[in-house]
Amino acid sequence: MASKFTVLAPHLFTTTFTIPEEAIDELGHVSNLKHIAWMQEIAIQHSAAQGWPVERYLQSGAVWVVRSHFITYLRPAYQGELITIRTWIGEIKQRSCVRKYLVLRATDQSVLVEAETKWVYIDRRSGRPVRIPSDLRNAFDLGPTQQGEEKADGGESTEPAPSQAT
Repeated sequence: MASKFTVLAPHLFTTTFTIPEEAIDELGHVSNLKHIAWMQEIAIQHSAAQGWPVERYLQSGAVWVVRSHFITYLRPAYQGELITIRTWIGEIKQRSCVRKYLVLRATDQSVLVEAETKWVYIDRRSGRPVRIPSDLRNAFDLGPTQQGEEKADGGESTEPAPSQAT
């Protein structure tokens, strides 16, 4: 099954890892909560790779918080399988962005999960949304869009696998 998302290589951040035992729930497949944790971890890794590690946000006085997640679980994943998670910024507004994710089984490129998260950029002291500064906005090219653009195989693994502690 192909994804409804088109993935363009220049905008993509990718990590590939083997699913550990502790990611498995009582139904014998990866826990839905684990997928959400991995989504957050790859978002942090992508941001750091673009020059915006957590420390830089903290120094700037503004951070990203999750407003909403939308996740479609298409196929289960199991312990020991090699999976690839891809993420990119699909849309940037004045005070928020939409980050998209694909989780693929590495062996056959089957789409396991399609997801997106709306992140809001807030002032740490007031907790209120603030304008995304241009240097942060410029660090992230707008990534792939919905179907309609030319598809390219994409991404390279630039960070280690998500930690097993989450």
